[in-house]
Formats: sequence, C-alpha cells, structure tokens
Amino acid sequence: MRRPLLLILWLFADYFAFLASFALAYFMRVGWIFSTDLPFTHFMSTVALSGLPWLVMLISSRTFGLTRNQRTLRNMIVIVYAAVGGAALVTLTYFFLFQKIFSRMLVLEGAVLCVLATCLAHAAMGYLMRVFLRRGTPVFPTLVIGVTRETRALLHLLRERRSPLVPVAILDAVGVKDTEIEGVPVIGKLNKLEETLADRSITHVIQCSDLEQSINLLSACRARGITYMLLPSVLGIVERDERVESLEGKAVTVVSPEGRWWNLFFR
Repeated sequence: MRRPLLLILWLFADYFAFLASFALAYFMRVGWIFSTDLPFTHFMSTVALSGLPWLVMLISSRTFGLTRNQRTLRNMIVIVYAAVGGAALVTLTYFFLFQKIFSRMLVLEGAVLCVLATCLAHAAMGYLMRVFLRRGTPVFPTLVIGVTRETRALLHLLRERRSPLVPVAILDAVGVKDTEIEGVPVIGKLNKLEETLADRSITHVIQCSDLEQSINLLSACRARGITYMLLPSVLGIVERDERVESLEGKAVTVVSPEGRWWNLFFR
C-alpha cells in the first residue's frame, strides 16, 4: 500500500504546487485584492483545468519514478519544460473560455514560481520516498548477482544514498568467502536463485558479474515479473559515460568519444 499512497500524495502535492504558484502570481500582480478586470474565480478555474494536462506532461516524462533520484539536472530541466507548457496552457485555456488575454508578466511569474515550487515538492517527496519505501519491510527488495569491486561500490552507494532499492541478498556463481558486504548477506551460489526470488519477494535483480548467466537470470526475472538490471562493467564498459538510446526503435548502449559540450545536444 505504501507505493500507491505515496504516488497519490505526490500527484496531489504537485497539483497543489501548480495551483498555489499561479494564485501567488495573481496577487503579486494585482495586489492583495480581487480584481474585477481579472476575476480570481475565472483565473483559478482556468489554472485548475490546465493543471491536469500539466500533470500528464510530468507523468509522460517519467518524473514520478519512485526509484529515481529527484535532485538531478535532468529532473530540473523536465520541470522547467513542464512549467513553460503549463503557463501556455493557462493562457490558451483562459482565452478560449473568456476570449480575453491577461498580463504576460503574471504568466511569466506563475511559470517561475511553478518551477521553484515543483522542484521543492520533488526534493521533499524524494526524501520521503527514501524514508518510507525503506522502512520496515522494503518495498523494493533487491537481489545482487556477483561479487566484484563494482558490486562493493554499488552497495556502498545504495546504502549511503538510502536508495529505494534495498539489497537483501547476494548470490555469486562461484561463491566467495565474504558472509556479508555493506550489511547485505551473501547467501550462496546461483543454485539458490529460484528459492531466493520466491522467499525474499524480490522485485529487482542487479547483475554485477557472471555474464554467461545473463540469459538464465533474465528468463527467471521475466517469469516472475521482476525488473532486471545489468551493470555496464559486466560487458567490460567502464568509462561511466554510457547511456541507453534508441536506434531505429531498438535499444542500444552507447559510449561516445569525448567531445565538446554541444555534443550533449547534437549527436
């Protein structure tokens, strides 16, 4: 129940942030009064209608991912784009409903306030997400496959940043001497895979080594509806600038040569 409740709370928090931003922008422009030239009820009903497609814009960009870090540049850029779209929706909706155009500065201030309020809301929800999804029985119990240096670095990172993905067990193809790594128990070899997936209600599997086991792991995950993840280091990719893109509709992992900053946008 924690997952759907958190998502519903998050959607309401963002919608309220959108309404509050434009309401504050209204009073900043007309003063702390209700203007007869721009009736507050007309304006806020327009904002309320525009807030729904604005939420759809955020949802379609996967901004509400419960396993995603909300304090990233990518998230901020998406929020800025959505705020610009929201401001345009408010303007167009008001025009179509009342055949009038209101202050451009009001729209601009509303968009700026919307960016700030939404970024704060996402930062706060990101913190709550990491607290409530980890408390007690974790919502996303994760199985880690393979013990390597990358495995240790990953487990340390997940623990330090209190990731919603909580490793609960480690399996290794050949076995290791460690009984636990970063507080996560090493419970045996891959012959315990099916048993571990069932007994520990695994939702995510992260493969950190043992490339030859990829097909078996992926098949087990698909059979149980488990999310499968693969560290690039398993494929020998250690540059840490890899990314997944689409090539004619097919997903490919891309590692580009170093270039100038504009290659981030035009390559």
